[in-house]
Amino acid sequence: MHRMPIKIKPLSPEHATRWDAFVRACPQATFFHLSAWQDIVRTVFRHRTFFLFAERDGQIVAVLPLAEVKSRLFGHALTSLPFCVYGGIAADEGAGEEVIALLEQEADTLARQLGVQHLEYRNLELRHEDWPRQDLYVTFRKEILPDAEANMLAIPRKQRAMVRKGIKNGLVSHIDPGVDRFFALYADNVLRHGTPAMPKKFFQRLKDTFGDDCEVLTVTDADGRLLSSVLSFYFRDEVLPYYAGDDTAARDLAANDFKYWELMRRACERGCKVFDYGRSKIGTGPYSFKKNWGFEPQSLSYEYRLYKRDSVPQNNPMNPKYRAFIALWKRLPVGVANAIGPHIVRNLG
Repeated sequence: MHRMPIKIKPLSPEHATRWDAFVRACPQATFFHLSAWQDIVRTVFRHRTFFLFAERDGQIVAVLPLAEVKSRLFGHALTSLPFCVYGGIAADEGAGEEVIALLEQEADTLARQLGVQHLEYRNLELRHEDWPRQDLYVTFRKEILPDAEANMLAIPRKQRAMVRKGIKNGLVSHIDPGVDRFFALYADNVLRHGTPAMPKKFFQRLKDTFGDDCEVLTVTDADGRLLSSVLSFYFRDEVLPYYAGDDTAARDLAANDFKYWELMRRACERGCKVFDYGRSKIGTGPYSFKKNWGFEPQSLSYEYRLYKRDSVPQNNPMNPKYRAFIALWKRLPVGVANAIGPHIVRNLG
């Protein structure tokens, strides 16, 4: 039977409903493939976006969200998708390799027209064995059991003891309507680690855009003192804790452990089936913390096409050339860091 020709089209507002219906139904798609990211990246971070979809016989069969990040400090890239841990092409199971090849060809043509140094796909799984890859990142995903107590017992003993310590300390979790308490903890936390904070308006925009699918859970002690907070996304039957912050007192009170347990417990009650602990760099504290919860790392296949560079870029805090900057940044007053940080972090992607 003759198959209808494939058309590659740019996303425009009239396509958004169809795009998102496809994303929510496509097993390869993630929360970061939703059409709303186009406007967020374009308006909050002022990057040009190129959201492409493949259409056959009037039906969307694959999508590819892309954005151009152009920086004197960190280079010129076309990425799927900056500020998101997952990206790349999401295709219907029956789409065929022809569809993927056409989207990749369109992205390659666009990258060359823009004159970027590299094109980056943040794939969950390996797609091109012969392409240069970034081996720094892994993700952690695990099943949420239907019963809350079963999830508690599935946490390894030592980590479970920390959760119970938080409960014994009388910690309380709250669902916040806004981002103010979260941002205060987050901004202070990233400053202590020597990295710039995302702008507060970004988090407010996430809340405004995604509604109940973007949730802030904040932990306090019995007297209401802020200890720990996490901003999470909900997508299909998954919960994705994505941005977090802790007060210096959180460690002694086990507030961080309690926070993630409360998120898991609430997600279980909400009917979620997957806890996506998100991306971490191999060999870091967050990597070890997630392993201690009984999660096994899954390699992320960040794949590159290099045009005007010889190797994969290393724009991350593990790069030794940023040590002096990190040491300096840690000494800044939080107000100064929050004012300058958004101008730097927008170029990191």
